[in-house]
Amino acid sequence: MPRFYCPTPLVPGELRELPASAARHVQVLRLQPGGQITLFNGEPGEFDATVTRMGRSEVQVQVGTHHPVEREAARAVHLAVGMPANERMDWLVEKATELGVASIQPLMTERSVLRLSGERAGKKVAHWHSVAVAACEQCGGNRVPLIHEVTSLAAWIKTQSGAGTGQALLLSLRPPAQGLRDAVSAAAGSAGAVTLLSGPEGGLSPAEEDLALACGFAPITLGPRVLRAETAALAALAALLV
Repeated sequence: MPRFYCPTPLVPGELRELPASAARHVQVLRLQPGGQITLFNGEPGEFDATVTRMGRSEVQVQVGTHHPVEREAARAVHLAVGMPANERMDWLVEKATELGVASIQPLMTERSVLRLSGERAGKKVAHWHSVAVAACEQCGGNRVPLIHEVTSLAAWIKTQSGAGTGQALLLSLRPPAQGLRDAVSAAAGSAGAVTLLSGPEGGLSPAEEDLALACGFAPITLGPRVLRAETAALAALAALLV
């Protein structure tokens, strides 16, 4: 059954206009009155719904039964990532959402190819949010990960010092980094959040790694192979979440 994100309060029995993006999707699928869909709004569970009216640009549905189904990860993992270039960030956001990431912090670092600010940065964040929504609709997740505003690593790391948000892990090639499996085992007994910091193409600079280490991040490694920036971040997320 098609799933759609409707970020408003949902009450069984009420008539509800779908948001524009969901309405367009319903029209693309050529659903007709009487068609059955599933709605979720970022809160626990999901709702049955029935299409009641199809307009030119709007779609009305009747909200049905609430189902307390959850497919979220047991541990909240927050990804802070030096943005990869081109379309790779889109792919990273999509796959990280499918894996169950809680939030994504796009970072500009010394070696970042992608540089964003102002209106362009805002449009990118809105685009990545839509990518995350589509991924949740596809994978069955009810919680759309928060995509934070783009910022520099130096500015973001200041907010992490003494934040007390659980375990902090840094993907690093610098010895003596702990193996990923050992780090995952160490975190497995904790219900607290995990913040995972990963660099862009070329990794973080030595000075940036020093800054993260001074802030309490524990260095971890994915082994001897050289992975693309987006692959490395997703491999670590998979180990933590799946």
